[in-house]
Amino acid sequence: MSKILWAHRQGKKHYVGQNERGAKVEIGMGENQFTPGELLQLALATCHTFSADHVFSAALGQDFAAAVGVAANKDLRRDSYSHLTVEMVADLSSLRKEQISLLREKSQEAIDKYCTVGHTLDDGASYDFKLLSE
Repeated sequence: MSKILWAHRQGKKHYVGQNERGAKVEIGMGENQFTPGELLQLALATCHTFSADHVFSAALGQDFAAAVGVAANKDLRRDSYSHLTVEMVADLSSLRKEQISLLREKSQEAIDKYCTVGHTLDDGASYDFKLLSE
């Protein structure tokens, strides 16, 4: 089993999530807060770039600049995401066409091998909810 994450309720639809390393994130619907769905999307996007960071570094240099974004198609009837698209933007101008093609291929191989969030979504992970008393 993986490390446990937790969130403490701060008020109506407002939680603060935390991990064992002390990092915190505001979760909610208000200002400076991420919704749970946004966190899922960011988890997928950054999992992609984390998984292939070594490939990008080898091609673009250790200190390459990049931004990663994610767009979601939402099924309002089901209240779920029907499709997510991850895009990474980086300066590829120093690479030849063949190098860009190889970078796309190698980064996709790394993502396919190492992206836990992508694997979890692909596999349709099951989950349980338990309500316990203190």
